[in-house]
Amino acid sequence: MSETVRRYRAHLGKGRAALAELLGGEEEVASSGAWVHTDTGRRLLNCGGYGVLIMGSRHPRVVEEVSAQLATHPVSTRLFFEPSMGRAAEALVSVAPAGLTKVHFANSGTEAVEAAVKMARSKGKRKLISAHGGYHGKTLGALSLTAKDAFQRPFQPLLPDVTHVPYGDAEAIRAQLVASPGECCVVLEPVQGEAGVVVPPPGYLKEVSALCQEFGAFLVLDEIQTGMGRLGSWWGADAESITPDVLLTGKALGGGLLPVSAAVATEAAYSEFDRDPFLHTSTFSGSPLGMAAVIGAIAAVEEDGLVDRARHLGAELLPELRAVVTRVLGDHVRDVRGEGLLIGLEFATPDVPTLLMVDLVAEGVVANHSLNEGHVLRFTPPAVLTGSDVAFLLEAVERAATQVARWCD
Repeated sequence: MSETVRRYRAHLGKGRAALAELLGGEEEVASSGAWVHTDTGRRLLNCGGYGVLIMGSRHPRVVEEVSAQLATHPVSTRLFFEPSMGRAAEALVSVAPAGLTKVHFANSGTEAVEAAVKMARSKGKRKLISAHGGYHGKTLGALSLTAKDAFQRPFQPLLPDVTHVPYGDAEAIRAQLVASPGECCVVLEPVQGEAGVVVPPPGYLKEVSALCQEFGAFLVLDEIQTGMGRLGSWWGADAESITPDVLLTGKALGGGLLPVSAAVATEAAYSEFDRDPFLHTSTFSGSPLGMAAVIGAIAAVEEDGLVDRARHLGAELLPELRAVVTRVLGDHVRDVRGEGLLIGLEFATPDVPTLLMVDLVAEGVVANHSLNEGHVLRFTPPAVLTGSDVAFLLEAVERAATQVARWCD
């Protein structure tokens, strides 16, 4: 037993150790671009990372900004003006949907969700509506919105007045808003990631946005996984030209270097936060080091054209992946779907995605399971994949799928 395995079992949890051992027990020790390196000398194409690495690992633009900040002023007093926070907020607003001009920085996606819920509460919106399959984090408030009983059950009771409706069904939201006009906050993802990459019908978000305006509801768009170019547009909101009251971002916002998230809001939604700087605070939110990562991340996406690159790569990868897995695994495949570089492979049983993930690691590719849907294996590759990377991925998927097919037969 290695020292790392011993430490995991002793201090971090037997379950976490068991997962790593299931995937071969290697230790990841370095990363660069689209690749992660292990202690055995292997390198693996990282198509996992839960949406964090849209610009790959250690992107030079992000490293440059963070290194410069680390060498000068990594943590602020939070009493004086601090220029990196202003620069980061301005950069984020410059790429956000029109009308979103105020920024609250946080450290994780679930913290951004909590901030948005508090903004809604400050406007009298006490009734929360989210969708079945939705994933919004695991702190108690965000967990109330995350629609999975296994995550909620050990920690109940959670927030009151939370309703889950079918995703993609605008009429179900209408019914809730009609019943409680002026009292609701709707929290949705443009594409549900942890539910297994569920893409809603065209026009869904636009219709929900119109309903929220009609019935005085507060709309929060959770783009923590889908934003920063992941879907082939800066935000899922852009695809239907809507502006929510609050847009949430995280994961890729830290440039693959640091944990950073943000709630980007309209002036009206942000008014209570605007008035009182001590109303909602966190010691490390807006830290200069994190802000440098945000500045570098937005610059990297813009300068390298990664939004367009994600769209084009996704359009190439989705049909190729569909062709490979359906040819090799046949009836075991239910669906292959996605938007941009958020791609899901749905299978008839939960055994197949688990086996495929293990065999992919053996073939040199990292993928992710879906926390709210055990039948789906997800690919969230970086937008910096080269042609040879794409070829490597498709060949690895075919070899891994062939191994799974033998087991299934």
